[in-house]
Amino acid sequence: MRTEPYQELRNITRNETSEDMFGLPAWIYDNGEFLELEKEQIFARAWQIVCHVSDIPKPGDYRNFSLLGEDVFVMRGADEVIRGFYNVCRHRAARLLDGETGNCPGRIVCPYHSWAYESSGELVWVPFEDEYEGLERAAHGLATVECEIHLGFVFIRLESGGKSLAATLAPLTEELSLYHPEQLQPLNELNTNEVAVNWKNGTDNYVDALHVRLAHPGLNSLLNKTYTLEYLGEGVHRLYGRVEQITGKSEDASRYNEVLPDVPHLPETHKRKWVYYMVWPNFAFNIYPDQVEFMQFLPVAPARTQIRFGTYALHDERETMAEAREINIRLNNQVGMEDTDLITRVQAGMASRSFVRGPLGKNEICLRAFAKRMREMLPVSRELHAPSPGTVAARNVELGGR
Repeated sequence: MRTEPYQELRNITRNETSEDMFGLPAWIYDNGEFLELEKEQIFARAWQIVCHVSDIPKPGDYRNFSLLGEDVFVMRGADEVIRGFYNVCRHRAARLLDGETGNCPGRIVCPYHSWAYESSGELVWVPFEDEYEGLERAAHGLATVECEIHLGFVFIRLESGGKSLAATLAPLTEELSLYHPEQLQPLNELNTNEVAVNWKNGTDNYVDALHVRLAHPGLNSLLNKTYTLEYLGEGVHRLYGRVEQITGKSEDASRYNEVLPDVPHLPETHKRKWVYYMVWPNFAFNIYPDQVEFMQFLPVAPARTQIRFGTYALHDERETMAEAREINIRLNNQVGMEDTDLITRVQAGMASRSFVRGPLGKNEICLRAFAKRMREMLPVSRELHAPSPGTVAARNVELGGR
């Protein structure tokens, strides 16, 4: 099937080698040793979105977050400051707070031995304290995790250092600021969906704009020939399209186009624009005139990923806005089901002995950029076939990695 070229391609990577014309090798999409490298050298050093400030509005409100065996939480303290901590008691390592979210009034009390901590992390009570020789409370407060807020969204990073959150999100800050993100409120509860694929198949699919015209009839009807993609550098990708004359037979797309009301605080350029940002390595913002979402692809195992997303909107009592939001969610739920089918097909095919890696077209600039960055960070991903079991980390060092 022949498709029309993208309306526009920007920032195509220069000085490409023959390697850059191909995707990543299939073996790194289902290899436990490679995932361990990703855990320590990519995910531990990367900012991860946890929630929006409006998800934890009251003192004592918390949100738990798990990433590759590490369990942390962010909490709004009694002083209204949001902080991040490891969800681990400093006495015997018991988990402190249960559930995805909740409220902990007063002190955080360990359910095992009742060590108690203030919401700011200080250890303030130890039963039978005289039994612990030389115990210094100040040295046994909750272990902190780096936590920052940008545009109303709360992020953590397991390993400090590297680019600040503001610098990481600089390419999208100006545009997202148009939507008054600090004032957003949850439209729905945070949702998670676990799928049997490697996390990279999720992120690859997100920046693969070519399939929109072939596999997403509803989305393609809405955005039709206006879909554009850019690689902005430093691991940030931007895709966008405009709601214009509807093509195809999608009733939802046609109705969304009809009912979407004016959004006065947006400039004319954005009143009918859908914008998508993917940020290295694994989270994205979906920005619409009617609402803003985040998406996150969290590795659980080599071939298992948790897709996590939150939906937020400004207060608006108009019936037309309520209907537009309902249709938006319905359209994107359909896109999500279509994408899940696609990426599970890819994951299964990558296990075939017939597949090593595939070529990438000139228009697949975001896929090329992602693969190039992965090869630079973990050079063992240049190997077409998996090294012998137990040697992946050593081979990565041999090739110039850490």
